[in-house]
Amino acid sequence: MNATAFLDRLKRARGYQKQIVHVENIPPREAFAGELNGTLHPTLRGTLENKGLWPLYSHQAQAIDALKDGENVIVATPAASGKSLCYNLAVLDSLLANKATKAVYIYPTKALAQDQLKGLRDLGEGLSESGKLPFNAAIFDGDTPLDERSSIKRSAQILLTNPDMLHLGILPNHKTWSRFLQGLRYVVLDESHVYRGVFGSHVSNVIRRLRRICRTYGSSPQFVLCSATIANPGELAERLTGLPLCVIDQDGAPYGGKQFAFWNPPIVDTAKSTRRSTNSEAATLFSELVSRRIRTITFVRTRRVAELVYLYARDQLKEKRPGLASRISSYRASYLPEDRRQIEKALFNGELMGVATTNALELGIDVGHLDATVITGYPGSISSAWQQAGRSGRRRDESLSILVGQDNPLDQYLMNHPEAFFGRPVESALLSPENPHVLLPHILCAAYESPLTHHDADLFGPGFAKSLEDLEDRRLVRGSGGKWYITTDVAYPAEEVKIRSTSPHNYVVVDEGSGVVLETVDEASAYYQLYPGAVYLHRGEPYLVNRLDPVSRRAYVVPNDGAYYTDARDVTDIRIRGVRQTRTAGGVEVYMGDVEVTNQVLGFKKKVPFTEATISEEYLDLPPQRFNTVALWFDVPDDFLKGVREARADLAGGLHAGEHAAIGVLPLFALCDRNDIGGVSTPLHPDTRKPQVFIYDGHPGGIGIAERGYQVIEDLWSATLRVISECPCNDGCPSCIQSPKCGNNNHPLDKEVAILMLRALCLKC
Repeated sequence: MNATAFLDRLKRARGYQKQIVHVENIPPREAFAGELNGTLHPTLRGTLENKGLWPLYSHQAQAIDALKDGENVIVATPAASGKSLCYNLAVLDSLLANKATKAVYIYPTKALAQDQLKGLRDLGEGLSESGKLPFNAAIFDGDTPLDERSSIKRSAQILLTNPDMLHLGILPNHKTWSRFLQGLRYVVLDESHVYRGVFGSHVSNVIRRLRRICRTYGSSPQFVLCSATIANPGELAERLTGLPLCVIDQDGAPYGGKQFAFWNPPIVDTAKSTRRSTNSEAATLFSELVSRRIRTITFVRTRRVAELVYLYARDQLKEKRPGLASRISSYRASYLPEDRRQIEKALFNGELMGVATTNALELGIDVGHLDATVITGYPGSISSAWQQAGRSGRRRDESLSILVGQDNPLDQYLMNHPEAFFGRPVESALLSPENPHVLLPHILCAAYESPLTHHDADLFGPGFAKSLEDLEDRRLVRGSGGKWYITTDVAYPAEEVKIRSTSPHNYVVVDEGSGVVLETVDEASAYYQLYPGAVYLHRGEPYLVNRLDPVSRRAYVVPNDGAYYTDARDVTDIRIRGVRQTRTAGGVEVYMGDVEVTNQVLGFKKKVPFTEATISEEYLDLPPQRFNTVALWFDVPDDFLKGVREARADLAGGLHAGEHAAIGVLPLFALCDRNDIGGVSTPLHPDTRKPQVFIYDGHPGGIGIAERGYQVIEDLWSATLRVISECPCNDGCPSCIQSPKCGNNNHPLDKEVAILMLRALCLKC
């Protein structure tokens, strides 16, 4: 596509209000070929030549050489750079030489495994004159029919699965996989940048369990990881696997170039600096692109917004290009597998011109040639934004990406400082496999798989001994002769460990009229999405939550007319359980330690679709939810405090405003989402007896975000000060100090006092 021409057309369109605040021209790049130090099987090389895949790109050749030398490897290059060929060639070359070779490919989603199997088979068909595959590759996941599983265990040479099935189905039943595990030579972790936070912490322990069981069967497989570009690929890979890896991060693939535009919704209320809805702006761009037959993927932050943007865009297309209204769809991971695959297929073959999707399509599923990406709000990390932008464009064709800013401090900071996005390196991926909330249940799973010994500490780390002691105290394991065995009271521990959430249970959404199960929602989100009175969207259709049953973990819903949607309001309290570290910064003490957080949903707002105006507020009586996590907190300067008190200014409002803005900016420094972080501020905290600002990890046990914030607190204060002081609003707005998640309805807030506090802190940094 001609991206420049399309942007120029937008600028000339009626109603354009200078929303394009920056356009970055990313130039095309020629391919850089590499040469192998060794050789590939001649049949394999011939197939590559016939398919136009030879010569290899430089990073592909480097990866294959390293694997042939016996190293573990992580390849961290951008989207569409041919990373899958790195491990496919190494595995197929080994298989052609030795049919006893086994490999397991682990993908974060079922859809990605399905997609990659097609590519693997396409490559394999060229390896024999008959076109028959010279190897047996099969998917083993929750969708695999029961009558096929035994034959897969017996005959698979390449097994494609996901961390969930490895954790829940394969490792606890490893004896039925003994032949496969004995010959296991390669373990592939594709899209490994996804394995961060709580999910990554779980997966890292699943991988350690896999390595432990492989020892039992006498195998020691090499690991191949593929990742989008992140700042710490080697560190991430080592924490995921517990092994040293060779890092390959210089991309040799060609690139067609891209126009990357920042689109800031126009201000509709100058005094309050209120901007037009991000969702409606994204929907308008989506419909405009599709109306010109530009194949587009629109990324959004939440499942609800995926449905809203799809509905808005569909309605607009019905008015201006009715023939195209049926050629767009919504997409999210919670859809039934058959629905997801139908949408993926329709997008790949061109039946669909576009989708509004959550990050479920951020990964490398082949959905054909896409020309444009619309990103609805900064996705929480520069790495993720580039991954989403990389879903559009062929290797040699120009493409367009548009980031639509939201009304929050981080998005507005980037809209006003595009250099903070385009000139900044991508973030580090954080995970915490030693988190006791994550580690202990995996130690119990390992005990079920085979008796524990002290030698397992070299796999699970220093937390192993404490976890083992805790399990023994709870009488879940018993020691005998230097080994620890699971007790008969424990049935199948893997079933109780949900690796994609710290919550062990899901709530089921049930259509009350038909009894049909629509979706599942993890327990941690249930009170925020399925409270009585909530409007829940499923495949574009609105449902009203009639009742929430905590005992059966079911939410009963009925169809709704969609005249409004809902947003939950909650309140948070925090208590200090212990201090881990302290240091002086900005003339004050900064702390990092353990806290107990209490959340309670108090009510919700009813909002008008498209305009997002508030209709009314309703109140609820729901039980509080408590969890322990890690936080950073800091004192405020004495001279600032004295000045505020003498002026009788709003100290509570200033602390609250500074807390909101800092939470909005922290994702710039840690690879996380704003929703992964919480905060509390108070003029008099009961544990410290003084004013305090807390920022905490929103997951039990913590996932490393607060620790990162503690390390870079001076930079965080400085960036937060710039966000607030440069915002043109008078008294504070969603672009600087207001938060859409504030349980206190953004009250009290004082922009000027927040600026004074941050200036006092930065003055002494």
